Amino acid sequence: MSLIAFDFDGTLSDSEMTVLLGERVGVADEMADITERAMNNEISYAESLRSRAELLTGLSEADADAAYGQVELRPDAAALIDRLREAGHTVAIFTGGFERGVRRALDSAGTEVDRIVSNHLPIEDGELTGEVTGPLIEGMKDEQLESLAGDLDVELADTIAVGDGANDLPMLEVAGFAVGFEPKPAVEPACDAVVSTMAELDALLDERGVFAAVADS
Repeated sequence: MSLIAFDFDGTLSDSEMTVLLGERVGVADEMADITERAMNNEISYAESLRSRAELLTGLSEADADAAYGQVELRPDAAALIDRLREAGHTVAIFTGGFERGVRRALDSAGTEVDRIVSNHLPIEDGELTGEVTGPLIEGMKDEQLESLAGDLDVELADTIAVGDGANDLPMLEVAGFAVGFEPKPAVEPACDAVVSTMAELDALLDERGVFAAVADS
């Protein structure tokens, strides 16, 4: 058994949750700019996430739920997740995004993963408070990868991480095999391989024996 950890926004999904949420209050362009700066490592991820959450102050829960409903997995992502799990691997999603959006996308695609570590946008009186909570604001994805690998008794050398942005760098740097999904320039040097579609990623993992290794054991 191995552990495969995916980023979500920009990796498993080409949606950007905070931008979809921001469209509901007319701040999508500001959201996109802040996100891009964070993914290129120009500002800290924590600073960017708090700034984006603040822009969502007062967004109704109903509008937020509608935005989450727009989140979709990339083509072939669900099939890849299913294939990995059927082969006996643990599949995790580590995202600075929000669990409600992740779960909506997984449910819509008819798939599931073994672990989701994400952040949350608190709601009071039916509206977003403008705050953000969760383990991946200041916490790093390498810590989550190391912790879950330890729980599963999987060596870090046997883990695979897939991501695209600067907040994925910590887990890409400690994983046994690091894959950049159309990675940002600041991220690509840390990647062992780069792909631009889920079909390419499937083929890459197949070539490395990821599916056969467990199936034959």
